[in-house]
Amino acid sequence: MENQEMAEGSVKNILEQDSLKWVFVGGKGGVGKTTCSSILSILLAKVRPSVLIISTDPAHNLSDAFQQRFTKTPTLVNGFTNLYAMEVDPTVEEDMGSNEGMDGLISELANAIPGIDEAMSFAEMLKLVQTMDYSVIVFDTAPTGHTLRLLQFPSTLEKGLNKMMSLKNKFGGLMSQMTRMFGMDDDFGEDAILGKLESMKTVIERVNKQFKDPDLTTFVCVCIPEFLSLYETERLVQELTKFEIDTHNIIINQVLFDEEDVESKLLKARMRMQQKYLDQFYMLYDDFHITKLPLLPQEVTGVEALQSFSSQFVTPYQPSTIKGSVEELERRVSNLSQMLKDAEEELERLRKGKQKA
Repeated sequence: MENQEMAEGSVKNILEQDSLKWVFVGGKGGVGKTTCSSILSILLAKVRPSVLIISTDPAHNLSDAFQQRFTKTPTLVNGFTNLYAMEVDPTVEEDMGSNEGMDGLISELANAIPGIDEAMSFAEMLKLVQTMDYSVIVFDTAPTGHTLRLLQFPSTLEKGLNKMMSLKNKFGGLMSQMTRMFGMDDDFGEDAILGKLESMKTVIERVNKQFKDPDLTTFVCVCIPEFLSLYETERLVQELTKFEIDTHNIIINQVLFDEEDVESKLLKARMRMQQKYLDQFYMLYDDFHITKLPLLPQEVTGVEALQSFSSQFVTPYQPSTIKGSVEELERRVSNLSQMLKDAEEELERLRKGKQKA
């Protein structure tokens, strides 16, 4: 029971797991994935030699979160010595189709197989990342649908490569004759093409093996306490289980805590609604590390704001005063006195206005 209490409201388990190499952060659109992945990368930078955060969301909000321009090349984040960020679009580069020679043919073949274009682009990006020496890589992923497609890329690519192999077996001789007929060099021969595909397949198989290893990879689900987000998280967890990808952390963002001075009927109604879904989260994911983050009155942008908010990820948020305490009752009396004073002043103004009329 003590362990469960320690796990609640914390991502310490991720920070303490030194073996982790890949950390995916995903969920429904608009729940605060970028803020959470940015803060997670900041926290990891405190305990790891080097951290890279990659945005695979075409909307690219990393630059907005850190208030710094990022590109497809890893860039050092301002104020850090070991945290880098990059934004990549998980689609085939625009000029890929216009490439001459072997790359052009591979691109054409890729386009004939649904979903393989993103898979190949992602594979190339992973190949690039693997040549860099980062101790942990955090992925700020696109909304759930895109993320699930991205996680399917090893099997998508494997199917595509097998299809290409079968085409080679059927038309291999014809390809050889054509390359000789048109006087093309060995770089464009079938062996060169298949060599490139085989090397890509090797990368895919290695990465796929790493993604399925809970010591190396974990997925953090970000959500808000509402029906659609709960449903999307359930779907995401089921899909991750199907892909054999480890997930044992859920971050519930934008939670309205029962603060002592909340008098608004609307806020109280929202709190009751949220509590219903929070109860369901705890019931469904009783063995998960669930971190609850408060809804803030302002956006979390810039390194300073991100660092300030990061404390909520390791220490569970506590409302400013405990309900039923002397301090809480004193504040409520003070708030009600102020409201009464404001109402009396308004009434006095109305009376004076009526007398003049």
